[in-house]
Parts: sequence; structure tokens; C-alpha cells
Amino acid sequence: MTENNTSTDPTWIDPDDAPDLSTAEWQQKFAAVRRGRPPVGEAPKIATNLRLDADVIARLKRDGPGWQTRANALLRQALEL
Repeated sequence: MTENNTSTDPTWIDPDDAPDLSTAEWQQKFAAVRRGRPPVGEAPKIATNLRLDADVIARLKRDGPGWQTRANALLRQALEL
């Protein structure tokens, strides 16, 4: 009586367990999902490294999240673009 008695047949597979993801229905659902950063209009931003003084960064960060966007706007205004 030390043997483990299983209540179900071990070869039974639940049809709802893993759907066939290659069907048209699932391919259509996956096609609608876009991963990563969303595309940005006609002129995408370029990642760069820029060394600024600590007090300048501290002042921009003091106003909270979005400091990089504000820095971009200030540079744009200073360059009259």
C-alpha cells in the first residue's frame, strides 16, 4: 500500500491546457501586439550621452519626472528651433 495511486490517466491531455498558437486566430491576436518603444512621428529622438554640471541636473530634476523632456525643450528654445 505504499504505492502512489494516481486518480487520472497520466496520458490524458487537457485540450484547454495549451492552445495551438499557430492558428489564424492566435496569429491575428499576436499581430496586434507591438512591443518596445512606440514609434515617434517623423523625427525620432536620438539617444546620446551629454555631460552636464551637477547643479544643472539637480535643478531640472527638482521639478519632478520629465526632466529630460524639459531639458530638451530648454535647449530647443535656446537654439531657436
